Amino acid sequence: MAADARNLTGEPFVARSPDIGPAGAGRPSAAHPKRTVPPPPPAPGGRTAAFAAPARVPLPDASGPREATTRLIAHGCWYPSADPSGTRVAFICDRGGVPQLWTGPVDGEAVHLLDDGPDPVTEVSWSPDGRWIAYTTAPGGGEHTRVLCVRPDGGDRHILAGAEPGSSAHLGCWAYDGSAIAVTVAVPTAEPGPDTTAQAGAPGPGAADGRLPAHWREGAGDTKLLGPAPHTAPGPGLSSPALTVRTAAVGAPGGTTAPAAGFGDGLSAYLVDPDGVAAPVLLAVEKDAATLRVCDLSRDGALALLRRGPRGRREAVVLRTADLEPTCVMPVADGDPWIGGFSPRADTLWLRSDAHREFAVLLAAGLDREGRPRGWSVAASRDSSDLELLRCARDGDSAVLAWNVRGVSELEVLDTGAAGGPGPDAGASSRGEPGRNRDAAGRPGAGTVPPRPVPLPHEVVTRVTAAGPRPLLALSGSRRRPGIWWLPDGATPVRTPWSSRDEDAVPPGRPPVRPVPLSPTARDGLALHGWYYRAPGRAPGEPAPCVIHLHGGPEDQERPVLDPLYHEILGRGVDVFAPDVRGSSGYGRSFVDADLGRGRFAAIDDVADCAAHAVLAGLADPARLAVMGRSYGGYLTFASLVWHPDLFRTGIAVCGMSDLTTFFAGTEPWIAQSAAHKYGHPERDRELLRALSPMSRIDALRAPVLAVHGEHDTNVPPGESEQFVRAARERGVSAELLTLPDEGHEFLRADNRRLFRRAAADWLQRQLGT
Repeated sequence: MAADARNLTGEPFVARSPDIGPAGAGRPSAAHPKRTVPPPPPAPGGRTAAFAAPARVPLPDASGPREATTRLIAHGCWYPSADPSGTRVAFICDRGGVPQLWTGPVDGEAVHLLDDGPDPVTEVSWSPDGRWIAYTTAPGGGEHTRVLCVRPDGGDRHILAGAEPGSSAHLGCWAYDGSAIAVTVAVPTAEPGPDTTAQAGAPGPGAADGRLPAHWREGAGDTKLLGPAPHTAPGPGLSSPALTVRTAAVGAPGGTTAPAAGFGDGLSAYLVDPDGVAAPVLLAVEKDAATLRVCDLSRDGALALLRRGPRGRREAVVLRTADLEPTCVMPVADGDPWIGGFSPRADTLWLRSDAHREFAVLLAAGLDREGRPRGWSVAASRDSSDLELLRCARDGDSAVLAWNVRGVSELEVLDTGAAGGPGPDAGASSRGEPGRNRDAAGRPGAGTVPPRPVPLPHEVVTRVTAAGPRPLLALSGSRRRPGIWWLPDGATPVRTPWSSRDEDAVPPGRPPVRPVPLSPTARDGLALHGWYYRAPGRAPGEPAPCVIHLHGGPEDQERPVLDPLYHEILGRGVDVFAPDVRGSSGYGRSFVDADLGRGRFAAIDDVADCAAHAVLAGLADPARLAVMGRSYGGYLTFASLVWHPDLFRTGIAVCGMSDLTTFFAGTEPWIAQSAAHKYGHPERDRELLRALSPMSRIDALRAPVLAVHGEHDTNVPPGESEQFVRAARERGVSAELLTLPDEGHEFLRADNRRLFRRAAADWLQRQLGT
């Protein structure tokens, strides 16, 4: 077993909090006297429960050739992160058949595979000093992930966090000087294995010799649970209806000094030295937490920006690293986890937030020397559109904003120097410089420069990052594979040479279909939205066989991007209608929350109403309708087949929940916590969950069903599909189950994706008689 940097001895241990870099101008030093933390309480059997400190595990060189062994012409590239010069990019690419870590120049074709392992890569981050590339992988394609580091040339590859069996780790931000990276570790629920720390000589949490590197020295102190820190600063008083957002207390009241002990539920955020010189430094612990991510660190290391909480109740927390005390809590939007950041001198905080409003906006807060907000203002907003992505420039002079306009992205660059109003009571910044404000309705004040729009060659922006002084974009569209584009002149996006060309998006002979928007109305009058894909060769007035495809989430949103599954189905002569039923994002918080509790019955009816709309519009043949979806969409598929048994001729449920009570019993603890807010509490709302479960109405099933699942799915366990198929067969209904090997909740391997697409299209073609 690899060396494990945890304290398993029961001896008191010295916890240190970081002081990265020199103290900020006018900001108190983070130094304070060294104190010891009591040992964690005993675990069952007399053992001392383990801390979840990440362990550094060396790995062999896994860099590959300049070209992948199996090259897919129609490949995708996404999740870019540039080196400090902005000339080279690390990115994820599936040209070898599985999402892997690659690097390449922004303006050249020579690319290099850095990790040729079989585990899919999910996130990438190049260090600010250029020495390391950190990335996240999902072993076996499952939900448990680990964080690795590698040199840009492919050398010195090692696991930073998540090596412990049963644990999971997630990327956070880098320290400004690249000396440390933040990671979040999910504490595993299994009992820890034998202690090998002594044999391997690995240090516990804190340096082995009692010293920290120079940039962390004099930063010792108690670690504290993040306790309740209610938002008391005046929020932007807007005309939108106020929303009640509770700030949940974490840990014991008052926050004691002991970190979460043992292998129970909880998340811990650490600063980790990629060189392995200093041991991990604990920043924050949350018990029974759904999410915890370190999104930004001030340049002097005195402040950290955390994102925490379950979906629908996310919060931004500003934490002083000197004493690990929260100074500010503000509700923030779901979606992209990178919620904002500090200005270069940490006198302004930028957040993508939907606090007290329907749609997410850009909020600005002026911060005092202790990191407390002096007031809030709206720096950018749009009517009826969410701010979906935010990227602040490293020099603090600008920010790139991506707005979600009914599923299509609109990009603009904001001069934050002109828009950086830190609030109504902050006419001057905490560093004595004048500030400019927007009023509570988001209207620019005098002298504010309007944002500069950036034209996009494709419909959807999936990520924005910096490449030196220029933005770097990940784009998707209805007629192209995901690719990476850069802005050499700051205004016109240019495709990187190694991203696939538009003409290579699909095999020759049948171009991708551009969808058209449809706007159904639910039976209760709620306006819905969706995208309709017409199979090629169909006459305009000819009703066609049609499958209603339902996205997951429930808070996901259907976007007009090329989906190889849709392309396969359309090639079989079957139309695809992909609606956003209530609960989807992109249409305001009221729409997202419209399916909560008993509102989910209405969401099930929305599926039938969307099918009726396609029929009444003359597009779909009422005798040849099918329903299909993945994850939550798989649940809606099961539900639609038993709530509306005579409407659909068949259904395909992919990784869907069939019984909400067994789903809660089998899913990951942090997923269960987020899901309780959406579906109902597994104990207090047991009767509601039973009533909403498709298994409770299985006797109504009439249509044949195909269930598809990944064998390593721990988000929605495979048993959810197995029990529905088994029950259908017991009732004489045709039902099949396709289990994909080495896949989790997402299907990431090219051979399995191809098998799934063809199996689904074959099933629809056979059942709908096309």
